[in-house]
Formats: sequence, structure tokens, C-alpha cells
Amino acid sequence: MKNVFWLGIVFLLAGAGARAEEWKVLPDSEREMLRDYLNGLAQPCFAQRRQNIEGIKTAEAFTAYQQRMRAFLLESLGGFPERTPLNARVAGKGQRKEFRFERVLFESQPGLIVSAALYLPMSPPPYPAVLVPCGHSENGKLHEPYQRACMLLVRNGFAVFCYDPPGQGERYCYLDAQHKPLFGPTMEHSVLGTGCALTGTNLAAFMAWDGMRAIDYLQSRDDIDHARIGCTGNSGGGTQTAYLMALDERIIAAAPSCYLTSLERLLATIGPQDVEQDLFNQIPAGFDHADFIYQRAPKPTRMCVATRDFFDITGAKDTLREAQRIYAVLGAPEKLDLVEADEPHGFSPPLRQAATQWMNRWIRHTEDFVPEDTEPLLGVEELRCTPEGQVALMEGARTIPDLLAEREARLARQREAFWAVTPREQALEKVRELIAIPKPEGRTPPVVEDAGRVERTDYRIEKLLVHPEPGITLPALLFWPGQEVKAGLVFCHGQEKSFYADKTGLIESMMAEGTAVLSVDLRGIGEAESKENKPDWRDKCGPDYTNFLRAYLLGKSLVGMRTTDIWACADYLKTRLPEGIPVRLEGRAEAAVPALHAAALAPGLFQAVSIKGAIGSWAEVVHTPRARGQLTNTVFNALAFYDLPDLKRCLGEALNEVPALMPVF
Repeated sequence: MKNVFWLGIVFLLAGAGARAEEWKVLPDSEREMLRDYLNGLAQPCFAQRRQNIEGIKTAEAFTAYQQRMRAFLLESLGGFPERTPLNARVAGKGQRKEFRFERVLFESQPGLIVSAALYLPMSPPPYPAVLVPCGHSENGKLHEPYQRACMLLVRNGFAVFCYDPPGQGERYCYLDAQHKPLFGPTMEHSVLGTGCALTGTNLAAFMAWDGMRAIDYLQSRDDIDHARIGCTGNSGGGTQTAYLMALDERIIAAAPSCYLTSLERLLATIGPQDVEQDLFNQIPAGFDHADFIYQRAPKPTRMCVATRDFFDITGAKDTLREAQRIYAVLGAPEKLDLVEADEPHGFSPPLRQAATQWMNRWIRHTEDFVPEDTEPLLGVEELRCTPEGQVALMEGARTIPDLLAEREARLARQREAFWAVTPREQALEKVRELIAIPKPEGRTPPVVEDAGRVERTDYRIEKLLVHPEPGITLPALLFWPGQEVKAGLVFCHGQEKSFYADKTGLIESMMAEGTAVLSVDLRGIGEAESKENKPDWRDKCGPDYTNFLRAYLLGKSLVGMRTTDIWACADYLKTRLPEGIPVRLEGRAEAAVPALHAAALAPGLFQAVSIKGAIGSWAEVVHTPRARGQLTNTVFNALAFYDLPDLKRCLGEALNEVPALMPVF
């Protein structure tokens, strides 16, 4: 009996494998076509940027370039709030043999509380100071490499201010019932990025503002030398250092560690990383990693890099060579350099030493250096600033989702006024601009390849490869009924294209009514989803998260690209139907938002539109802090001009909507 049982299992598995192969359309060699397509779009931009930089021959030309890049940086961050009272307080103090320390709380924005540790030398004040933003450590300022960096700096005579970024240490936004973080820093940052993108800002804006207000705090103290301030940080702290040194002229010397590379090498290697490390339209705008340095040129900047880092060292060296020429143009080549340690990613002892020596040279004006010792680390209780371990649990505290909800409420009034005074066609033209697609009129028919067919008793299935534009291949299945065709349907959804035939039988029921169904995997979905997409990220952020970020860097959106995919499929299906037969559109789940755009932006293309399992609005996403899986279906700054209900109103009676509850974690 055992042999019979296992033989049955073998046949079931073999049948499932054969069934899966029956539905397979996209060649394995094209699985990463969206990544390759987006990387290809970036190449002319990189070439143009190199030409622009090589054209800078004078200090005057550089100043003009610097100002253009600064305007882009501020616009992409969505601006900064006004300076409000810090309401700073010292939550406690302690002392070690060679330094003192204070636990500090301050408000970078009203109610947005920042937890920090201030290390102070034992010598008489005033002290030069160094800001140390933390990298992506779960325990923030408690993380050993960051404590070691702070202790080394304080031994060398600096006051050192190390603070927790959002989603780290004592500043998590998402806590469970036991007040423990729901997930780690990188995931929290990405979830926060959803509301940021929709409201036209970036998590980097909140992080940079925290750092700028941290400098305000340092300058509020009598024991700090207000004119001598530096900044260094590693990894995510290197990212924050890059933003701060670019944005705050009070930073005299900077030493970003294990972050700066080049966008060209980043795309060619590990791909885009956390949302705060990516600016919308950054690549076409020509703002590369070197531009963080240029914003402060010719102030002293040292790049600290690791030979075995996952941030490509070749890109770091390319950035150095490019920036060296600019520093030479400005007459200050000695104020820029690079230190390389044969280490993996991290604030290793050689890089901590290099950062400290740089601060000594340009802030304390000495080549003297006091090396690290084996001082025990500070414990949790010694550095804990809050009564319960999280600022979000303090009375009157607000979080970034709270601030984003307030931002959306202001934008809602702007949207209402926009649609009240703007003719519909002009309003839809703005929508097309935001999702970065041309008008639907004048588009060329897609190229479609036959990839085989499957014959069934009452119908046939045609395997198709649809090319809406060069470099993009959409796997599709055309289900053709064996009876008279009365209608055509473009069917797109968040599942693999065969799901509603193979698992539910829904498509068979449609064919029984005489409907020819073109079921397609839009780019980034089903067979067309990148293998880079990890399950947990897919669940929290949506399908093809990494390619969403590639598109974001290029000033594009998956929503816009998927909209053009749907148009291409509709155009093809019309060529297959008898004249006069209408085409309908159905979009579900992940494909619902693009389907809504495709119908609203091409009036008359579809006789009827069905939207099922979609969110009600983007505003609801922003006001639902724990909205799940929404980042990849966002459009940067959309809520300044439109929301999904605006598109629904454009469709009127042609729209049939079956709403779904907002998915949350």
C-alpha cells in the first residue's frame, strides 16, 4: 500500500508540473526584462550627465550647475517645515572614566520626538561637535560600531551627538501589542515610503530634518563650539550624512562611510535600496552620488569605503575621480579624498579611525590622534531616553504617519480646488504627466508573437508574447470560445494570468457567454515579476519592489507603464475581434489601479470597466498607517492633483466597482 500511495503522489506532482508548463509563456531568459529595460533607459542619462560634468571648466560654471542640482534636491524632498521649538530635555546623565554622556530628547517637528545620546569630553568646554546619524541597526544608537565611533571621537576631544533615525532604536512607528517593533528598519522605512511618495515627499526629508534640528540643538548649548561641527555615519548613516552635508552649510567636515558609489554601478549590481536612498526622477535630473559632495564643495569631504562592501567600490572610485576634477577647478583638491579599508560593509575600526582623523584635521586642525581602547559599551538602561523604550508611547508624541496624514489633508483641499477650476481634459493631461505616459492617441499597435496553443474540447488557448514597446514582453493567454464571439475582455490582475482559469474556472464561465478573454501578466506581475522580489517584501510593499524603485529613480511609475501595457493589449484584441464587437476591461487587485488609469485616460477605448478588489483611494492609504502592499502602486506626488475617486468619476456609468477592504498588517 505504501508503494501505491507514493506512486499516486508522484503522478499528482507530475500532473501539476505538466499543468504549470501548459500555462508557461515567458522564456526564462526574459524574466528580468523589466530590470534590463529600466537599466537601459538610464544609460543615455548617465552619458548626458558625464558630458555635463566634463563641460564644467570654471568656478562660475560649477556654481550654476550646483544651484540647479540644489533646486532639484529640495523639490524632490518636498521641502522642509518651519523651525519650531525643540522642547529639548535631558532625560538622564552618566559618566565613564574618559567621558560623560547625556540622554537627550528633542522635537524635530511638533510632537515628533528624537531620542539621542550626547557624549562629552572630560576636558573644559566649549567642544567642537560631530553629528553621528545611525545606520540601519535595529537598536540604533546602541549598536556597537556606532558606540565605538562615538567613543573614539569623544576621546579625541569632540562632543558627539548620536541619534536614532525613524524606525530604529527608540523611534519605531509600528509596534505590536507588546510594544515591540513589527519589523526591522529597512522594512519600516519602505512602508513609510508609501505615504511619502503619494504626498510628494521622501523619508529622507524627515531624516535630514531630524539631523538639521540636531545641529540646532547642539548650537543651543553653551558647551558646544557652534562654528565647528562635523558629520559622519555609516551605511544608512552614510546616506544621512550625504544628505546633511549637502543640505546644511554648518557642517564643516564630513565623512560618509559605506554608502557613496555611483547610480550606474548601483543599478548594475545590487539595484536600488531603501526608499530614502532614492529620489524621484533622480537619474534624468542628473543628480548622482557625487552631487551630494558637490552641494558642499569645496568643503572637506572624505569618502570612507570598504573593499568588500555590497555598495560597489568601483562606483565609489569613479565618483571620487569625477569629484576630484571639480575640487581642482575650485582650487581645493586637498579637501577631498577617499580611504579604503579591506573590510566588508560596516563602520569597521579602520573607517572609524579615518573619519575621526578627518575631523581632527579640518575641525580641530591637528594631526594628533588618540586611538580606540576597549572601554565597555554603554548598556540599554544607560542610553534609554524614554520611560517605555519607544518615543511613540510618550504622551503627546506623533509619528511620521501622523504627519503624512496631516500633509494629505492639506493636499485634499488643493486637489478639490484643482478639479473645480480645471477642465477635465486638462486635469487628465496632468494625470498623464504624473504617471509619465504620452497621450493614448497616435500610439502604434503592439508587436505580438505566437508562442503556441492549447486545444480544449470547447475552446482554445493561444499563448502570446505582447511587446507594448521595445524591450518589454508581456506573457498573455488568449482564451477563444468555440462559439460565436460576442465580446472581448482584457483581463489583468495580481495573480498569474492562468489563475482564474486554472484555479477558479471564472474564465471558462466568461467564454461560455461568448467572451474572448485576453488574460495578461502586466510588467512586474505573474511570470513578468522579477525573481529579485522576496516574499516578505512583496507582501509589505507589493510585486516587483526593486523595479518600482528603478522606475522611481527614472521619474516613472509601474502604474503608468502598466497603463500602457493595458492599452497595447486592448489594441491587439480589437484586431482579433469581428468588427463592431466591444472590448471590456477588468482589473483586479494589483492591476486594478492601472486598469482604472487605462480606462479614464483613454475615453471610449473600453465599453465597460470592472474594478474588483481595489483600494478605495490613495488618501485612505495615507490615513491607514498599516496599509499593506501599496508602495508599488503609488504615483509620486499624485495626491497634490488627483486621487482614484477623481478617475472613477470620469468613467461614470461605464464603471462597475466591487471595492475591497484596505489590506493591513
